[in-house]
Amino acid sequence: MERLVGKPAPCFKMNAVKGDGSDFLEIKSEDYKGKWLVMFFYPLDFTFVCPTEITAFSDRIEDFKKLGAEVLTVSCDSEYSHQAWIKQDKANGGLGQINFPMASDKRYGVAKDYGVFVEEEAISLRGLFIIDPDGEVKYQVVHDLNVGRNVDETIRVLKALQTGGMCPANWEEGESLL
Repeated sequence: MERLVGKPAPCFKMNAVKGDGSDFLEIKSEDYKGKWLVMFFYPLDFTFVCPTEITAFSDRIEDFKKLGAEVLTVSCDSEYSHQAWIKQDKANGGLGQINFPMASDKRYGVAKDYGVFVEEEAISLRGLFIIDPDGEVKYQVVHDLNVGRNVDETIRVLKALQTGGMCPANWEEGESLL
């Protein structure tokens, strides 16, 4: 796979469901021009690790908004599956309402463009991308299916990228830059 960091983010257009499950919409990369975008892929709806990640990001939406960032999640499931998952009772494996849209990449093109598609299973790996307001990929991390991502680390990296400076290992907001 060719690297994405430092390059224009691959364009996308996908069907999605609003985070409250109320309606469908079309999501396009152009919708995020001039904004930071944290876009993360997950393997499947109605699974075990995925809802922990999605709700963790949703719970921190105000932190992302304070940083001028939008959040978008993507899987290869249909927007109808996303909607059913949102609307299903949590006690019965449902996701519940979240604070950002869930996009459907059921044709796999976006997952392929971002290098996270697992062909033999027709799912995506856990890929996370931070895209700057000019549409350039500034950060990417892709890993195995069994391990959820750390929202605090995503926010730390977003803040570091927004400084425009050189941030040492374990840098936290308020610390000196190199």
